Amino acid sequence: MNNLRSHIAPLRNARSFSRRPSVTLFALSLASTLVASCTHAQPQSSIDSRVEALLRQMTLDEKIGQMTQVDSDALKDRSHIQKYALGSVLSGGSSDTGDNSPQAWLQLAQECHAWAAKTRLKIPLLYGIDAIHGHNNVDGAVVFPHNIGLGATRNPALVEQAARITAREVAGTGINWTFAPCVAVALDPRWGRTYESFSDSPELAGRLGAAAVRGFQGDTYTTPGSILACAKHYVGDGGTRRGVDQGDTVCDEATLRQVHLSPYKSAIAAGVGSVMASFSSWNGTKMHAHKYLLTDVLKGELGFKGFVVSDWAGIDQLSRDYKHAIELAINAGLDMAMVPNGPGQKNNYIDFITHLKDLVTGGRVPQARIDDAVRRILRVKFEAGLFDLKPVDPALTTAIGSAEHRSVARECVRQSLVLLKNDPAVLPLRKNAKHIAVVGSAADDLGIQCGGWTVSWQGQTGRVMRAGTTILQAIRQTVSSDTTVTFSPDASGIGEADAVVAVIGEHPYAEGQGDRAELRLSASDAALVAKAKQAGKPLVTILLSGRPLVLGETLDASDAFIAAWLPGTEGLGVADVLFGDYAPTGKLPRIWPGDAKLTAGVAPAFPFGFGLTDYGRKAGGTRTAAATP
Repeated sequence: MNNLRSHIAPLRNARSFSRRPSVTLFALSLASTLVASCTHAQPQSSIDSRVEALLRQMTLDEKIGQMTQVDSDALKDRSHIQKYALGSVLSGGSSDTGDNSPQAWLQLAQECHAWAAKTRLKIPLLYGIDAIHGHNNVDGAVVFPHNIGLGATRNPALVEQAARITAREVAGTGINWTFAPCVAVALDPRWGRTYESFSDSPELAGRLGAAAVRGFQGDTYTTPGSILACAKHYVGDGGTRRGVDQGDTVCDEATLRQVHLSPYKSAIAAGVGSVMASFSSWNGTKMHAHKYLLTDVLKGELGFKGFVVSDWAGIDQLSRDYKHAIELAINAGLDMAMVPNGPGQKNNYIDFITHLKDLVTGGRVPQARIDDAVRRILRVKFEAGLFDLKPVDPALTTAIGSAEHRSVARECVRQSLVLLKNDPAVLPLRKNAKHIAVVGSAADDLGIQCGGWTVSWQGQTGRVMRAGTTILQAIRQTVSSDTTVTFSPDASGIGEADAVVAVIGEHPYAEGQGDRAELRLSASDAALVAKAKQAGKPLVTILLSGRPLVLGETLDASDAFIAAWLPGTEGLGVADVLFGDYAPTGKLPRIWPGDAKLTAGVAPAFPFGFGLTDYGRKAGGTRTAAATP
């Protein structure tokens, strides 16, 4: 950690991040009724009175039910929502409905909401999902660039617009809560969740995280189509040593506050209603059991009024004695437990309910702590208008994946691309070129283009969405009708081309499985570019990745090089930059390391803020000094 910080520190010049107006692509229409939105703002005093009145009516069983969240796949008997008065259901990264259509998701959510409506007190359900770059579990939804790409846009207004569209698509399936935004400050790009981080700058991560909160939640939840946001993963998840997922962030408290806590202040100021605890530890103490940080700092010092939810079975990691683990987590300040496992599985939700009740009646968890947790959950439900539940507006459902939504995602892609090299002014390519050769299997692979957390948790290669445009398809749609576009996954048969576009990149991954010991291009990608170079034609290389990778000879072999991150379903945004319909504006949201092992003292390949603008005709930074964002 200290070596890594010394590697980064020299690049941390005084930086300011200015708002840049986004391109207004369309006026978002307002729906009149929907799940999880209210039509008027309620005075806080009125909400507090309603919360206290309801709390007085609740039994201990009903209170514990509100603190329990169960995964939809584990909830084989949906009547348990009524039986245990469950407060929340989620669908995890690989929990799905079979065909994953918007209609199937809506049916599932409506069924769960209906069971909650049958409970004695009719307390509505929070339904959560990882809509972290669009409504990415739903086939046909728009998939936006992952956060690392949005960080390159430096455009809070555009990030807010993307979150607003995501919220509308989520609301269109009857779901009212997303586990986003991730406001982690990912210091070590070997971490498999680096792409979920906007930046290695706390200021930029906080600014864009707050914009996402405003987009998801609207104006105090009153905007039609709004959903509950969740800032995650509290706190220090991006600082674990060597980028090991769920690892230990070793630093003093001043560093923790300056680097990792800072974005949460911005999210809280933006009104975020929920915070997710991190799997990780700080100086050896698991965050799920860290009373000082969860209660004293987050709820006390920072004044967070929402509720804290655990990560996926995060309580289980605190002790081999599950009952004791529950005691540690709840007393530390955890308000809602994500207990994904069903009956018959280890540490299932019925065990959680039984153990927590025993802990309260036995005096090991104070009744006041239960009341505080439930009070926070109920307050958010009232503020979000869930007690005034209305049918989902069909217009929200039919708008999922609409052309209007895709146009905003396309704009996000355009602004996210970082031009690292353009020598000698190869870009923009001519639309009327006689022959353009596209090489590399990633050029026609929507799964690689979208990355992890797309339909499934780890993501997958291939046609993961029925709607979406690959880079190859986008090039073919953009060029003149007289231009021949050929495609070769292995860079064969390209000798007659006027220009070659090579698309390379990481295969999809997510947390844990995405951790790497070294940041190298794959040998096959390096070989592909080297082979394409032998054709002697102008060579443009596009890298699809969730983090910067050490490029070595691949950068030298390329006449132009674009860091495209994980752009999502709208490949036309890449073609816009390739062919001059949008001059590049993206700037690196994090340093680009010069050493695959992040060896201390090795100079970066590109500094924070680097990016050639207007194809290099305007200064976008130098490789030896950080550019002013």
